[in-house]
Amino acid sequence: MRPAAFLTGITGMVVVVGLLMAGEARLGGGTAGEETMSAEETATAPADAAPKAGERATISDDRAEMIARSVEPMAPPSPASGPAPSDGGAPKPADVAQQAETPAGETASPPAKKAVELARPMADNAGILSFGERRLQLAGIVPTPVDRICGPAGRQWPCGMMAKTALRLLLRNRSVSCDLETVEWKETVTTACRLGTEDLGLWLAENGWAEPAAGSPLTAAAEKARQAGKGLYGDDPRRN
Repeated sequence: MRPAAFLTGITGMVVVVGLLMAGEARLGGGTAGEETMSAEETATAPADAAPKAGERATISDDRAEMIARSVEPMAPPSPASGPAPSDGGAPKPADVAQQAETPAGETASPPAKKAVELARPMADNAGILSFGERRLQLAGIVPTPVDRICGPAGRQWPCGMMAKTALRLLLRNRSVSCDLETVEWKETVTTACRLGTEDLGLWLAENGWAEPAAGSPLTAAAEKARQAGKGLYGDDPRRN
């Protein structure tokens, strides 16, 4: 009887150990299955696996964290890191500033003026020359209107008409040279014109036939003419 009892006890211990090992393996396998389940399998689970109306959906904290990580958007690269050499990224601010300083921007500037010879100018007044439908205003002066009257009461005289006549006598239909961007200008352009080496605006200011514009370099010349009583600042020249 003793040998039988001994065998029975050994068999029982083996059974108990086997059950314990099987239970441990089952528990470990279940946990590993839960941890290795991917977000893709969760997302592609059949629709009938969803909880029915009225039932509470249960999900473990580990499962929720795994799903959240799988759908979390990737953070954009830091601006300080800059684009990779092969990704053709956007230019850096320093590159943009360098492009702004390139000669390409200089093409937007207006073309430089050059001396253009113009034939047979007509004087509209002491300060504006006309060439058909186009006109040039002499730089540095205020054109004197043709209808301007000068002198005190009782001694008034048509100084505007006299100023125009003085400029016409100087020109005598000779060609002038004017600084222009193009010979095809439109309307009225303000620029410097010369008869030979004589600047026409300076000539009018020095002889008192036109007043200087604000800030004009011809102010000093016009002031000398005023002090000398020339042109608009003097008496009717027809009485001399």
